[in-house]
Amino acid sequence: MITILLCNNICWSPTPMLVADNLARIYRSGNVRQVVFDQLSFRVEQGETVALLGASGSGKTTLLNLVSGIDTPDAGHVLLDGVRVHTLAEPQRTLLRRQHIGFVFQFFNLIHTLTVAENIALPLELLGENKTSARQRADELLEAVGLADMGQRFPETLSGGEQQRAAIARALVHRPALLLADEPTGNLDEDTTARIIELLTRLARQQATTMLLVTHSQTVARSADRVLRLSHGQVRAEPSP
Repeated sequence: MITILLCNNICWSPTPMLVADNLARIYRSGNVRQVVFDQLSFRVEQGETVALLGASGSGKTTLLNLVSGIDTPDAGHVLLDGVRVHTLAEPQRTLLRRQHIGFVFQFFNLIHTLTVAENIALPLELLGENKTSARQRADELLEAVGLADMGQRFPETLSGGEQQRAAIARALVHRPALLLADEPTGNLDEDTTARIIELLTRLARQQATTMLLVTHSQTVARSADRVLRLSHGQVRAEPSP
């Protein structure tokens, strides 16, 4: 089980990597009550890549926010390698995300005032690693994603596919235990989508990183070990496409 030490280190232990148990999330505005999901449960094993399919507005992003501790459920709990995420104080949840979770977003979320290499090295620097070693690790990832000669460029000079490659490198630079990808190809064309998903899944598996891949694309879901569908507030297993 993860132990929160006085030095603020978080220690990770064996399977399963992720358990969502009877989650509920309900939004209220005046007398209006919107149930996003209720009594939602699923699990993801260590090293597994799971695709979560669902239509726009089905609650996929809300679920990722709960899994990562950004949002809080109205009922139920999330276990990350045995630790109840929402019982942690906010500083500890922030530390957990920085140390053990990587994020890939649809719109890349690169910082445009930093070079590509600086963007990739940033998670390590936030964890206190010195600039030299952080940059060395960033260079390794730049090579791995096929951007070895683009480290000194700024994000806006890259194509959409190249920006997403840089975002993947940033998400994996600190060797996270869990990678959360939210529609990582939603802003890309079909050919670029295929290349990005192949790269993402290959690198995650090389690092033995568990991945929850949120998508509405059957093409993207084919890359997963297992496919879940979020619909009407519930998750159900379905055959891989």
